[in-house]
Amino acid sequence: MIQFFSPDILTTGTLTPEDSRHCSKVLRHRAGDEISVIDGSGRRYRCRILDPDPRCTQVEIIDAETIPPHWGVDITLAVAPTKNMDRMEWMMEKSVEIGVNRIVPLLCEHSERKVVKPERLVNIAVSAMKQSLKTTLPEVAPLSRYGDFIKSTHQRLGENPSLQCFMGYCDKNYPLLRLADEYHAGSDVVIMIGPEGDFSPEEVNKAVECGFRPVTFGNSRLRTETAAISALDTIHILNMIADSRQTK
Repeated sequence: MIQFFSPDILTTGTLTPEDSRHCSKVLRHRAGDEISVIDGSGRRYRCRILDPDPRCTQVEIIDAETIPPHWGVDITLAVAPTKNMDRMEWMMEKSVEIGVNRIVPLLCEHSERKVVKPERLVNIAVSAMKQSLKTTLPEVAPLSRYGDFIKSTHQRLGENPSLQCFMGYCDKNYPLLRLADEYHAGSDVVIMIGPEGDFSPEEVNKAVECGFRPVTFGNSRLRTETAAISALDTIHILNMIADSRQTK
């Protein structure tokens, strides 16, 4: 299945310029063809093409269905952008494919990259959402200062005490627990991954004071982007195991 994207399909009845070109020029769809369109907010539409204009393809909606994220919990992934932006973009793509609700680029004390282009990350997220047959576009936050993110997450904890907050950490200043042992399936979760130089001791102390638990993702030292994917995969596997047990 090929999915096209139109966040405003209900009001405009058109595809985005990029998808219009892909629909009419690359795939050579014609008037009368039926296509699948998602809005990024959880709905998929079966549409009929009215005018396959490569700049603004017009469609009419035949029917629609709501498809919520299949993992059933709210997952926030906060990651310090890597020095090599290609690695960050790869992580963005794979995170969306696996399943995440929110991705927050973090500006940390040891961050080597202090500027990101959110538009580029959003475009990658849109492509990954379409390719992986999802209907909901994850929130891609602007670059956030570490202290601001910790503060906002602490406020979320006050509103949702069952929220679990973890930070990947390599040092031995804290007894490191395994994420696979500490995460309780079915819980909303925040996962925080530091830069190549790891979190500073002050950052770790501040996070622990605000309810984060330092964890490890295994016996190997992982790159920032690998740690993020490993953590996401762990959360999904534990939830799938729990769901499987409940259905038996």
